[in-house]
Amino acid sequence: MKTFISLTTILFATLIAASAFAQNPTAPPLTASSPATAAQPAAPGGQPNPQEMMKQMMEMSKLNENHKLLADMNGNWNYTIKFWMNPDPNAPPQQSKGTATRKSVLGGRYFEMDVSGKMQMPGEDGKMKDIQFKGMAIEGYDNAKKKFVASWIDNMGTGIQSSEGTYDPATKTFTYNMEMEPMPGMKQQVREVLKVTDKDHMMLEWYENRGGQEKKTMEIAYTRAGKK
Repeated sequence: MKTFISLTTILFATLIAASAFAQNPTAPPLTASSPATAAQPAAPGGQPNPQEMMKQMMEMSKLNENHKLLADMNGNWNYTIKFWMNPDPNAPPQQSKGTATRKSVLGGRYFEMDVSGKMQMPGEDGKMKDIQFKGMAIEGYDNAKKKFVASWIDNMGTGIQSSEGTYDPATKTFTYNMEMEPMPGMKQQVREVLKVTDKDHMMLEWYENRGGQEKKTMEIAYTRAGKK
């Protein structure tokens, strides 16, 4: 049996705690680093105001133009992916194709992308063979952080990749940064750039920091299904 806690439950518990704190003059003061103190105005006596706390929490849950930017990418897409995995800089990239479906979840606060395709990977015998690839992303805009946020999982590993990003309206480009650890102790900085060319086309470029230098190792061209 799964156990879960709703946002309403968390808010209710927070307000009860805040009210109890306000009624207990012997309680230690909240520090400046406390999210509640940093974000909420104080009631008379320097205590958090539960009503204002609830008001601001609800304000943080509202959708805005940043969520609309992500919603505009909803739909079915075909993609072509290129990998630059060969250490020879003159070697041609590996290529494969697949499909991606994006949709809104939880009232448009988040966006789920399901990816499916085939790619060639070396087997245990060292020979290249086709592998069925599955992946899933959850994306959103965090009103508190004022950043785009994303997570990614796929059937090629067991980790969860998390990233944060910004959007440049002049170039219609999202830029995400993350730290990967594909193997123990092998941490790697990654920059992911997604340019929305128009409503039917997107281009993703993936850059890895290798020895202090960025190298483009992947490129994905998306075309909305039914378009050219």
